[in-house]
Amino acid sequence: MTVRPADTQLVSVTDRLNVALGELGLIVVGKQAPLKLALACLLARGHLLIEDIPGVGKSTLAQALASTLGLQYARIQFTSDLLPADVLGVSIFDPVSHVFRFHAGPIFHAVVLADEINRAPPKTQSALLEAMEERQVSIDGQTRPLPAPFFVIATQNPAEQIGAYPLPESQLDRFLMAIELGYPDPDAERELLISGDRRIRIPTLAPCADAATLLAWQDETAAVHVAPALLDYVQALLAASRSSSGTGSLQGLHRGLSPRAGLLLVAAARAWALLEGRPMVLPEDIHAVFPAVAGHRLAGSTRAGAPLAQSLLRSVTLP
Repeated sequence: MTVRPADTQLVSVTDRLNVALGELGLIVVGKQAPLKLALACLLARGHLLIEDIPGVGKSTLAQALASTLGLQYARIQFTSDLLPADVLGVSIFDPVSHVFRFHAGPIFHAVVLADEINRAPPKTQSALLEAMEERQVSIDGQTRPLPAPFFVIATQNPAEQIGAYPLPESQLDRFLMAIELGYPDPDAERELLISGDRRIRIPTLAPCADAATLLAWQDETAAVHVAPALLDYVQALLAASRSSSGTGSLQGLHRGLSPRAGLLLVAAARAWALLEGRPMVLPEDIHAVFPAVAGHRLAGSTRAGAPLAQSLLRSVTLP
């Protein structure tokens, strides 16, 4: 594969992505690193899990991202009595035409916020599995495609909170990245206290893109070059996670990384490189996204997995 030069088109894409990040930063204050990871996740055609306490801006991030990129947005509040049909949709009999008509659920939007996903029981959580993996849903014996682009942002309360159901491994693995927002720093918090709730500004955001533009950016992301030496490094990280699993060499590591995790790591690194304005992936791109991509897969949660991911990075040297 030849390395594509840093051309005018690439610079233009990166500039427009930086404008989008700037717009997002006006709403979610003092969280530039998580915002950049969220945008990288979208560029890599993945899905994002945000695990944090209530009130730190998780749902605000999802709504602001959709508004900034000019995408259709829907929010689903997950509760203990939510049914799969409430997510996917349902066929209702029309007494006039004597046929069943399908009424699409909120899953048929470009950006879907699955808010507090772990408050719903596993049966309802599983309604997202096919949608997130195959960009389609099967209802009443018929397969229905989802819009393109399609991006799920799920928020999750800490597992120790009342009324939370742990996400099964198969569900966690559908998320390319899992991140935390955390508390704002004192300066950002003071800015929030002075200016008030930033959510009221979301309707005034001028979209920086639309669905067609985002699809083009995703194609641009997939074209970012990854050298064979970087693929060797990714494979070394995967192998190290598997050899450490169950041996106690990395305290708390539950399982090794799957081949799908490797594919998603490469995709995320490509997206990070594009955000940095480069036509090729460098080791620092892998380092930047690795905790978000690997942490929840290594330990089952963002909080426990991020330190494990950092330890794994330190244990593997570049080939």
